[in-house]
Amino acid sequence: MRVVSLVPSLTETLFDLGAGADVVGITDCIFPEGLTLPRVGGTKNPRIDEIRALKPDIVYMNQEENLAKHAREIEEFARVHVSEPKTVDDVATLFRDLGAIHSRDPQPLLERLAAARAMPQRDFTFAVAIWKKPWMWCGGDTYVSDLVEHTGGRNALRDHKRYPSIDVGEIETDVIFLPDEPYAFTVDDAKAITNARIIGPFPGHLFTWHGSRTILGLEFLKNLHL
Repeated sequence: MRVVSLVPSLTETLFDLGAGADVVGITDCIFPEGLTLPRVGGTKNPRIDEIRALKPDIVYMNQEENLAKHAREIEEFARVHVSEPKTVDDVATLFRDLGAIHSRDPQPLLERLAAARAMPQRDFTFAVAIWKKPWMWCGGDTYVSDLVEHTGGRNALRDHKRYPSIDVGEIETDVIFLPDEPYAFTVDDAKAITNARIIGPFPGHLFTWHGSRTILGLEFLKNLHL
């Protein structure tokens, strides 16, 4: 099987699943480190002609990271697999789906995920910022919210959908998380917030990448004193 991955988190997951040899093209992927595979552009601007030239059997895309117009172009010459995990449970399903597609055993990843989910439960409210100017946050229907709620916390914006825009001074919560992507929050941003305990800045991929990095995100949360 020949695979092009247009989702960095899925590229990493395929290698962790043991299916890395199937991957023939990637985007601006940084994990695993040291990849020398052909790069076919970014998630929002893949070079379709270069993807076609790689003759893939399947191209992996994500509903939020990639664009529908590119999926339609790619469907003319390859199967397109589109995922959109919204919960940690969805990630477990993704492991099983990828294992079936690539004839690989997903059990090692599933066991690591189960171990990472087994954490001491805390009682706190939180909000996760994803942008500034204007301030934007992860609502209750997002993957990030579900990930953090596995610690026992409650998203202070659980009743909001997607990514509401609310000034930071209006947020009433115990903890505010400041990941460094998609917005590169800084130490100065953290120091300027006085109405909650601040966690961050920290590597945003621990919260925003679904797949095998979900395991690392849960382990990061487990080690925090919340």
